Amino acid sequence: MDIDKFIKRDIFQDLKDHASKKEITLIVGPRQAGKTTLMSKLKEFLDSSGEKTLFLNLDFENDKKYFLSQDTFIDKLNLEFGTRKGYVFIDEIQRKDNAGLFLKGIYDRNLPYKLIASGSGSLELKEKIHESLAGRKMVFEVGPVSFAEFIHFKTEYAYEHKARDFFRIEKETVEKFLKEYMNFGGYPRVVVQSTSSDKARVIDEIYRSYLERDAVYLLKVEKIEAFSSLVKLLASQTGNIVNYSEISNTLGISSQTVKNYLWYLEKTFIVRKVSPYFRNVRKEITKSPTVYFYDPGLRNYALGLFGRLEAPDSLGFAFQGIVFNILFARCFFSNAKIHFWRTLDKAEVDFVYSQGDTLIPIEVKYADFKKPVIEKSLRSFIDKYSPKTALVVTKSFQAHVDCQGTKIVFLPFWEFITDASLLP
Repeated sequence: MDIDKFIKRDIFQDLKDHASKKEITLIVGPRQAGKTTLMSKLKEFLDSSGEKTLFLNLDFENDKKYFLSQDTFIDKLNLEFGTRKGYVFIDEIQRKDNAGLFLKGIYDRNLPYKLIASGSGSLELKEKIHESLAGRKMVFEVGPVSFAEFIHFKTEYAYEHKARDFFRIEKETVEKFLKEYMNFGGYPRVVVQSTSSDKARVIDEIYRSYLERDAVYLLKVEKIEAFSSLVKLLASQTGNIVNYSEISNTLGISSQTVKNYLWYLEKTFIVRKVSPYFRNVRKEITKSPTVYFYDPGLRNYALGLFGRLEAPDSLGFAFQGIVFNILFARCFFSNAKIHFWRTLDKAEVDFVYSQGDTLIPIEVKYADFKKPVIEKSLRSFIDKYSPKTALVVTKSFQAHVDCQGTKIVFLPFWEFITDASLLP
């Protein structure tokens, strides 16, 4: 990526803060989400601070020779740093067989070297790196560019420290950027392209690379056509309950294979599963999940709608996915859970935020409101669970109403991004 078009990522400060910790810094996320760029920027920061660094990439043949054994690797570090403190960056760690055990062996020797490694989800599938490094690492997940990061990049960081005021005052500009983001998504290389055709070329490369490299080479998916069809099918059913039997019949593969492939898609950062919220199993619907894509652009590409979302329903589903990703990011470092709620009599709420005794139903509406409208499904949830607060996330409408003792807050999606007090 052109350095002039570097997109600032919110997680960068967390990475800088963790650089002083002994634990291994493990950066994971989808291919092309910007992990290597973040590592390079962190290396630049450390270099400028007078620290000694070494950057190795397991995609490079010349670097692979240093990973033949732990002793070979340590010999290289001794050559570069001696007994001084040093920062060792390892890109594409999933290329190393038994990566978790390899890093554990280095870490346990208590050397004066800080390890910072990155890799795609395949390392979790193949090497079980998280189990191997229990108590020895901190995981940082880098996804596609968030909408807030996208806005700051598009406005050249002019409103970086007054985002809330920008969202409130420049509503037309914000809505224009929202539609662009819903259409093209947040992969960094897509975001920085100036034309729709260039964006399409990049997303095509990312999509094909995923199927050809991750699905075939790393995951060893045998029925790649069925796997590709599953991605398209899930893209068309975003936010809907995954019916394993129905998908199995449609694709001509077993229900277990459908579940395995969905697990692969989760572990390689393509989709996230959301489980249902229930207390009474007899009355609530079964435990089948819904799914949302990490990136709206990749979802649109799978559907053949990349850059061409216009219909209100299509925009509504994309908007719901973006709100889910905002919600997921807010909950990432907490013990809060995100569910959906649907009953056998078809009452449904898009999301349910739960943390301890706190329960907050969240509805997402892309429609233009002129007055507060409380739909039957939300009333049903309030009747059943009596939450103190309920949220209705909208494009721009704002209001507060009371329903049977529950405070229902209608708020623009940008308030949901900027107001940390909305969720405990």
